[in-house]
Amino acid sequence: MALARIGLFGGSFDPVHLAHLALARCAVDQLKLDQLLWVPAGNPWQKPGVTEAAHRLAMVYLMVEGEPSFAVDERELKREGASYTVDTVEELRVAHPGAELFLVIGQDQYARLPSWHRWQDLLGQVTLAVAARADEEVHAAAEVAAVSGKVQRLAMPAMHVSSTEVREKVSRGEDIRPLVGDAVAQYISRHRLYNKVMNGHS
Repeated sequence: MALARIGLFGGSFDPVHLAHLALARCAVDQLKLDQLLWVPAGNPWQKPGVTEAAHRLAMVYLMVEGEPSFAVDERELKREGASYTVDTVEELRVAHPGAELFLVIGQDQYARLPSWHRWQDLLGQVTLAVAARADEEVHAAAEVAAVSGKVQRLAMPAMHVSSTEVREKVSRGEDIRPLVGDAVAQYISRHRLYNKVMNGHS
């Protein structure tokens, strides 16, 4: 059966954590999605120095295991050069003709949207699903507010977890299982990832 409502949830996932999982579940529930695609960024041009793609991908697979509404889309990892969301959306529109596409992003990404490659074209092809905590409104940059586009607010549970925090805890030898779950924590430990803390935030 053809999928009618597809969510896209992209990111560097360096590493993926439980707040990502909570947001993905909220998106499926609130947007009534047939499927949510997790799209690990291959070469995120706005975030240089990320961990090797194979590790980030493996951790995403561990996080989504057993979730029937989730799938992992590897297309950005296989694409050479800089990785742009608009290219992914255009490919998915061809692969799933007639489907309604929802791009799941956070308020911080929404505020930075004018820095994205061909962001005006992106607005014409997807509904933006912007995550905000219960007491927050979503705010667009002036350039975005002036352009007609479909935007829907996602009510996000109050989980203060970031990939930066996870990496810093690993570098200090602290327990990260409450932030990433057992499977991802074991993977990070086994492959000795993040023993030297990285900069950045996600």
